[in-house]
Amino acid sequence: MARVAQRAGGRRGAMSRGQATGDRDHGTVGPGAGRVVARALIAQIAGWLLVWIAAPLVASQPSMLALALAQGLTAAVLSAALRAEPWWIAIHLLFSPALVLALSASIAPAWFLAGFLLLLLIYWTTFRSRVPLYLSNAATARALLGLIPLHQDTRVIDLGSGTGTLLRRCARQRANCHFAGVENAPLPWLIARLACRALLNVELRRGDFWDEDLSRYDVVYAFLSPAAMARLSLKLDRELAPAALFVSNSFPLPDRAPDEVLELSDRRRTRLYCYRGPGRRF
Repeated sequence: MARVAQRAGGRRGAMSRGQATGDRDHGTVGPGAGRVVARALIAQIAGWLLVWIAAPLVASQPSMLALALAQGLTAAVLSAALRAEPWWIAIHLLFSPALVLALSASIAPAWFLAGFLLLLLIYWTTFRSRVPLYLSNAATARALLGLIPLHQDTRVIDLGSGTGTLLRRCARQRANCHFAGVENAPLPWLIARLACRALLNVELRRGDFWDEDLSRYDVVYAFLSPAAMARLSLKLDRELAPAALFVSNSFPLPDRAPDEVLELSDRRRTRLYCYRGPGRRF
C-alpha cells in the first residue's frame, strides 16, 4: 500500500457545515429515474429504427441474430452519445442479441421472469440511484483497519454494504469496534445477514443509507459511484462528526481535496480517498 498523496483537505468554494439545504440533499442523484428510463427507450427504439431502415440496403437478407447484433451496437453507441452510465451501454449492446438467442433456444417464459426477479433482488433501485453493486476486496479491508487505532473503541459504518464482505473481514480483526452496514438491495442484504450472524459487533440494516445519521460514527466508508459523490459531500457537511474520518473507495468527493490518498497493491490498484474532520483523531 502506498500513500500517493497527502494534502490539506479544503473545499473549493467553501461551504460551512449546515449550509447545504435539505432540498438539495433529498433530491435525486443525477438524472431522475424517468429521464434514465426515457434515454434507454430512446436508444433502443432508435437502434431498431436505424437497423430497419438500413436492412434493405444490404445485398443479402441478414439473419435475425445479425439484425439484433447491429441493433445492439447502434443502441450502445446512441446510449454513449446520451452520456449513459457504462453499465447501461453494456445492457444496450447485449439486450437484443440475448433476446434473439433466448427465443431461438425455446426457453420457457418462466425463466425470463426468474432472471428478472433475480436481477431485481440484486440491483433493486440501481437505475434510480446509479450506484451499482461493488464489492470491497481483502486489500481494502486491511487498509481500512490500518486507519483505525488498534486499541480504540470505534464505530464504523459502510454505506451500501452489499454482501458484507468488508464488514466481516474488519469485525473479525477488531472485536472492540462496532461495525454497521446499510444496504437497500434485498438479496445482498440477506447474504450479509446470514454471513455475519455470528459476529456480535456487526449490525446490518436494510434501507436507504441517505436516511442514516452519520454523526454517530467515527469512520464512514463508501464504495459508491461518481454519480453519488456530490450529494454525499453535502450530507457529510451536515452530519459528519468533527473528529471523524471519511474513506471513499475509488471515487473522490468532487468539491474538496482529500487529506490523503492510499493506493493499494491489489490487481485493480484501488485508491482510497481519505477525508479527516478538524478534530483529526485518525
